[in-house]
Amino acid sequence: MKRGFLYLIAIMDWHTRKVLAWRISNTYEAEFCVEALNEAIHRFGPPEMMNTDQGSQFTSFVWTDRLKQSGVKISMDGKGRCIDNIFIERLWRSLKYECVYLHAWGTGSQARAGIGRWINFYNRQRPHAAHGGQPPAVVYWNAIQPDQQAKKVA
Repeated sequence: MKRGFLYLIAIMDWHTRKVLAWRISNTYEAEFCVEALNEAIHRFGPPEMMNTDQGSQFTSFVWTDRLKQSGVKISMDGKGRCIDNIFIERLWRSLKYECVYLHAWGTGSQARAGIGRWINFYNRQRPHAAHGGQPPAVVYWNAIQPDQQAKKVA
């Protein structure tokens, strides 16, 4: 931002790298993180496991309690071990170099809109070498379709 900072959380599916939900806040508190978590769980169901770093928002009662209520196993990286969560770190790098550093947003609304456009591009169009050049959303929806088709047949 031209002045100040904003904080961003993204909930990502590790297998496909699809961003399932995200939020921006001007405070570094757990509530906006839980909002993103709630959206991801509501739209896509609870994951088997959630991996985060040891930031205060992820060790907070409100975050860990929400995961426990949903039956999600909690995994946290070791201190100073950013490589433990390499996929989200790679997302941050791509987002910064392909979007954030190219703009000098004056307001949080402008940043939210710009980042939203980039995440939509990332999910739906940006090719990923790990998936043969397919974008994350294509891989995600192709991975769950056989399950959905089996439920329709049963």
